[in-house]
Amino acid sequence: MSSLPARRSAPPPRDLACVAARATAWADPVAVGSAFADEDFACVLLSGDGGWSYVLRAPDAVVNGGEELDLPGLLGAGDIHPDGPPFQGGVVGLAAYELSAVLEPSAPQARGDWPDLVMLRYPALLAFHARTARAFAIGRGADPRRAAERADEALTWLDLPRRAPAEGVLGAGVALATSDADHAAAVATTVGRIAGGEIFQANLARPWRGRLTARPYDLFARLARRSAAGFAAYLRLPGRALVSNSPERFLSVRGDVVETHPIKGTRPRGRDAAEDAALAAELAASAKDRAENLMIVDLMRNDLARVCAPGSVEVPELWGLRSYANVHHLVSRVRGRLAEGRTAWDAFLVAFPPGSVTGAPKLQAMRVIARHEPPRGPYCGSLFWAGCDGALEASVLIRTVALSEDAGGWRFEARAGGGVVADSDPAAEVAETTAKMAAILGALS
Repeated sequence: MSSLPARRSAPPPRDLACVAARATAWADPVAVGSAFADEDFACVLLSGDGGWSYVLRAPDAVVNGGEELDLPGLLGAGDIHPDGPPFQGGVVGLAAYELSAVLEPSAPQARGDWPDLVMLRYPALLAFHARTARAFAIGRGADPRRAAERADEALTWLDLPRRAPAEGVLGAGVALATSDADHAAAVATTVGRIAGGEIFQANLARPWRGRLTARPYDLFARLARRSAAGFAAYLRLPGRALVSNSPERFLSVRGDVVETHPIKGTRPRGRDAAEDAALAAELAASAKDRAENLMIVDLMRNDLARVCAPGSVEVPELWGLRSYANVHHLVSRVRGRLAEGRTAWDAFLVAFPPGSVTGAPKLQAMRVIARHEPPRGPYCGSLFWAGCDGALEASVLIRTVALSEDAGGWRFEARAGGGVVADSDPAAEVAETTAKMAAILGALS
């Protein structure tokens, strides 16, 4: 979305240049993280599909605020252990949806109380691979000795006493902030704007709010136990916490290959196997949902083309059916090869915010969204990691709970939405938001 970032001319810092890896016994990353989940900047990145998960704490640098966008200057460059996980220390970042206002001055400028961007540099982590039962402690430093010290320190995290998750009801006063009737009216108004030629699609969401009766990590642990998604995550910040159960990849960059997996098209899971199969088949055959998905595929192709080599952007998968704990989705894949001199961070900035949660054309869809929603904060932003080898993995923060601490404990907001197109039915869009919230509402109750 932003104008193309300037190429960095200064050499990157080298204080994380060396890496050390210590193999260790596999452990449940959610249990490991429970030992220090209440610390500021504690973080768990959980792969619910059995891939690599990461447990992190104690960053050595914190950048808070959206005006400083120099990820390469914070991260630096460094070695990678050939047998280690994809992420071997570096930066974890939280980009709120409103980072778009920094990247594009003509985007809606209203802000909430979450920072536009937080970047945390972690020189050590624990990595766990569920399918192969492998685990590593990773340390980074300016020299091999310092890297080894940090890896050894990370190993000690495994010995900390772990905390059992709370049982019973976790939420109190959970209520819709936008009624079914009001959301249906917003959908109908947006369909009218589409009919008038203003936009082709907009992703409208509505919030549920309430209070937490336990720790934020208890909610994360329960979601992980019941229905962990591919990009589940927990991040603790001063006075705030983020619990995400997102199934959606925003961007993945390995070497010079960049890929995005937009989700558009939804049906609830069935009550039995026959109904479930019928709903999945209905979604796969739906012209409306395919059109909704294709619009975002085209948008993401355009975004990636701005930083990719000419002719390299392709669509290796269109309208793939994926089934999750509470919904079926249509998922496509868009892939390109970064142009010479362009980086994963360049791709992130030009594609942010994700097209699947804005609409088409993106900027005008965002203006329509702003007519109906208060600032989104983390919702529909991105949580990402960036490695010292230039790799990056970023999620779309859907199925996400944003928590803020006050004198009474923790209050939370969680939103769910859907893409509104020309033939959207307001009642069906209302039902879709409820289906998408089912896992979170179930975990709170």
